[in-house]
Amino acid sequence: MADKDDIREGKNFHPEIPHESENFFLKGSNSLDWGMQNRLARIFRPDTGRTVMLAFDHGYFQGPTTGLERIDLDIRPLAPFADVLMCTRGALRTSIPPSVAKPVVLRCSAGQSILTELSNELIAVDIEDAIRLGACAMAAQVYIGAEYEHKSIANVARLIDTGTRYGIPTLAVTGVGADMTRDERYFALATRICAEIGAHYVKSYYFEPGFENVAAACPVPIVIAGGKKLPEPDALEMAYKACDAGAAGVDMGRNIFQSDSPAAMIQAVGAVVHDNAKPGAAFEMYEDLKADLGDRQAAE
Repeated sequence: MADKDDIREGKNFHPEIPHESENFFLKGSNSLDWGMQNRLARIFRPDTGRTVMLAFDHGYFQGPTTGLERIDLDIRPLAPFADVLMCTRGALRTSIPPSVAKPVVLRCSAGQSILTELSNELIAVDIEDAIRLGACAMAAQVYIGAEYEHKSIANVARLIDTGTRYGIPTLAVTGVGADMTRDERYFALATRICAEIGAHYVKSYYFEPGFENVAAACPVPIVIAGGKKLPEPDALEMAYKACDAGAAGVDMGRNIFQSDSPAAMIQAVGAVVHDNAKPGAAFEMYEDLKADLGDRQAAE
């Protein structure tokens, strides 16, 4: 411990070496405070600037969907292969051990179900509970063009204000209604609104053509949603094209936990996102890992 005994004067000041202030690696985040940047650096790998988020927050409006019947059995084994876990506080407290040392992006919006209007959400988690859970970011949906557009924007703005007070970033998730066209015009509008109101990064969808323009026009990182379940080669190709066009990673759920081999799939997605593996090579990796995992399970 520090005390007054044997105090020695400092002498190694190295005046010949200028003090360096390192620029933060993540798009749009260089002016943020230390705590905010530290949390973002846990979400996005500093060596690649990208992330593989494992999304399993679907139950907050879908209930026990396929692949999430038992989060403790279905998701927990996948956690070591994810950079980030995106989930509700209920799933986190009941099904993910605290010893799983992965950063958490906490779903903070709720208030509706698949039986009602999806855009009618509210903020369902107090900032104090997000702090108690050690959240690295808070997430809420933004429904541009939907019936409750104004309310959803206000929800995210509230998270941004309260999160900024305590150094916790906000992820704005662009929700798309069934009647909305998934094109460049819509996503350019939605992602830019999210960034302009202060979201620190945005979750959106990959589309063609024009995704590269949307990514360029958004001044904060975009991660893509996996969306509905696709054949594994198609999901890997989508992840590759999105990252190649400027996405800062993926936030995948169904394309991982509904895969024939979720553990193999999340590792293949990680190879695409962080190692720039081509879709064909990543699918071969998936097949090899799937076979290996199958052999081990058979041996057990």
